[in-house]
Amino acid sequence: MTVRPLLELRAGVRRSLRDVFERRGFVEVDTPVLSREVLPEAHIDPLPVLLEGDERPRFLQASPEALMKRLLAGGSGPIYQFAQSFRAGERGSLHDVEFCLLEWYEPGAGLAGVGGIVAEMCATTLGTRGVDTVTCREAFLTHAGLDPFVATAADLEAAATAAGIDVPSTAGADRWDRGFELVLSQVVQPRLGRGVPVLLVDWPASQAAFARLDERGVARRFELFVEGVELANGWEEETSRAVLEERIAEANEIRTRSGRGPLPVPQRLVAAHGDGMPAGVGAALGFDRLVMLAAGARSIHEVRWLRDES
Repeated sequence: MTVRPLLELRAGVRRSLRDVFERRGFVEVDTPVLSREVLPEAHIDPLPVLLEGDERPRFLQASPEALMKRLLAGGSGPIYQFAQSFRAGERGSLHDVEFCLLEWYEPGAGLAGVGGIVAEMCATTLGTRGVDTVTCREAFLTHAGLDPFVATAADLEAAATAAGIDVPSTAGADRWDRGFELVLSQVVQPRLGRGVPVLLVDWPASQAAFARLDERGVARRFELFVEGVELANGWEEETSRAVLEERIAEANEIRTRSGRGPLPVPQRLVAAHGDGMPAGVGAALGFDRLVMLAAGARSIHEVRWLRDES
């Protein structure tokens, strides 16, 4: 694709998405790309930047989540953003060190309303119709032959092996999660969203990230799949300051065990949680992946004219 048609495609997809949010009363925002605070996550590495005169680094944001949540606590109401985001060590047909995220937050919303907004986004940009909602239990039973809510780490590894996947030798407290993620990404995910987008809901508690847990102890999280591609993920937000601190500590513990080191606790984000943080849904969609699907391409690099090619 030559430069003008590519730019027009990206602009058209972006315009369609803006229309979806503007009709629903969202406000488009922008937040700093470079910040002293970053939200620690177990398997995502932000890029540190040490400016002259600074004793500690700032970070190129892996997503605008931490900063947008501070806007929510300040009373922003429903907001969205197209954000350039950065993650160290991510390369591949669906990944890069720099990429564009569409992130949105809707106070007062729940997962029951997510299907409508993602179905509209996919319909206007990809021409799909509707969205199927499937639980993690249903998807794993159908495509991997096991129930993740009762499966052991050994069960997950055996399911991966049975599917012809080379399972790396692992040990430690996060062995189960590694097995779950391997079966999800290599066995279950390629079969999801074929023909109709799929919203995968009801996740095991250890996969909650920053989602709240319901009365069953199930994470109120979702991921959106289209033609086997993970296009978006999000959750009903955990608003408790104490729980947020626990989740950050857990993420940093995993980072430490893996030899990657902890990240600083984002104190302003922590302080924003509590009574001032509204309950609701937050989500992030890979904009480059959406454009890739809209173009019928196989890689996000085919739909980005200017990119780091080093």
